[in-house]
Amino acid sequence: MFAIVFVNGNQRWTAEVAPGANLAGAAVENGVAGVDATCGFCCSCATCHGYVGEAGMAVLPPPSEDERALLEALDSVRPDSRLLCQVEVTPALDGLVIEVAPHQ
Repeated sequence: MFAIVFVNGNQRWTAEVAPGANLAGAAVENGVAGVDATCGFCCSCATCHGYVGEAGMAVLPPPSEDERALLEALDSVRPDSRLLCQVEVTPALDGLVIEVAPHQ
């Protein structure tokens, strides 16, 4: 299990996440406010948008074309934006802090 920290405003959750799980699923299971994943983690709604920071971007593979297209349609996109349903937990993410993006 790996510790992933989710932050939304002044709220903070630390989730113990199994390797291979996706970050959106971990957020939903841990009641993280602002992560809805209404599409069921299939990269079609962008309600699991989050900012993974420089540390996350350094260890994550680049987003797929589908993920990139959804992100480009958002007003709140940043260079460290990811759809959390598309990020699989690996040992390299242990301790990662993710900021929940504002809903569009």
